[in-house]
Amino acid sequence: MQRRTGVTAVGPSALRGQGAGVLKATQNYLGSIELSNIPATNQEEYNKWLDAHTETILSILPIRNKPWGAARKALNLFMRDVLYNRYLCDHFGIRKFEKWMELPLDSAVAKGLKKLAGRRRLPPWPGLKRLKEDTSQIYQSFATEYSRTRGISRVHLDIYLWTENR
Repeated sequence: MQRRTGVTAVGPSALRGQGAGVLKATQNYLGSIELSNIPATNQEEYNKWLDAHTETILSILPIRNKPWGAARKALNLFMRDVLYNRYLCDHFGIRKFEKWMELPLDSAVAKGLKKLAGRRRLPPWPGLKRLKEDTSQIYQSFATEYSRTRGISRVHLDIYLWTENR
């Protein structure tokens, strides 16, 4: 079920244009992550876990230019879908990480966040291939701030923002 979730969460459109072999390598890796080893202590530990898996995805990609943004998006899409899968969520106790999960970023979601933020509050969207950790963090911080006003975790903003802005 985890392997299937990795394939369905990160389909061809999610990593379009990232390079030959990126999609399959990423999907295979997501299907093999040990979900029972996610640290449950705090946001910082969860972020370190995300960072480590983002770097591992980058290390296995069969391309020269390693797109940090694409790797992080894939990991966040996967974790969101693991949260939404009743069986995986219950088996691995994923619900406790919901409050720390990141919003999967792409151009549609960034467009929606920029609309919500207003003029010049967020930096220009660099595109998934050029997205770096510092710019991602600015977008994630705003997503956290905004999601709190809606009474939801930021990971769920994807449902609205992606649908409305694609």
